[in-house]
Amino acid sequence: MLSKKTKYAIKALVILGKNADQPPMQISKIAELEKIPKKFLEQILLELRNSGYLYSKKGAGGGYSLNKDPKDIYLVSIMRITDGPIAMVPCASLNFYHRCDECHQETTCGIRDVFVEVRDATLKILSETSIADVISRESGLTLIQ
Repeated sequence: MLSKKTKYAIKALVILGKNADQPPMQISKIAELEKIPKKFLEQILLELRNSGYLYSKKGAGGGYSLNKDPKDIYLVSIMRITDGPIAMVPCASLNFYHRCDECHQETTCGIRDVFVEVRDATLKILSETSIADVISRESGLTLIQ
């Protein structure tokens, strides 16, 4: 399941991507538009800034803006920054591998084998989907009334 932290990070990047040609956005404005708790958003944006995805400006006219083009910000990177592993079980993780305590033999574990496949499919989609793609998808969706 996608954590609120990751969902809020993506939502913030999308709103910043949609306003990339505008001056930096204040945290309070992003929080209001996306209905994200301001204190939580501050932590998320700081983490994204420290990872090189955002630029921040202090003072009057200050706020946050993207430090990269939305087409160069992939969901897989954002998820790893905010949540860590993509894999659903630690023994299937590429970057955060940890042997399962209850596993007797990884090489013959059917559970691990299935979740390595799930991880690979998930990684393929997340590695190919950028913030620009999310923005494009949003503009293509219509509300059903």
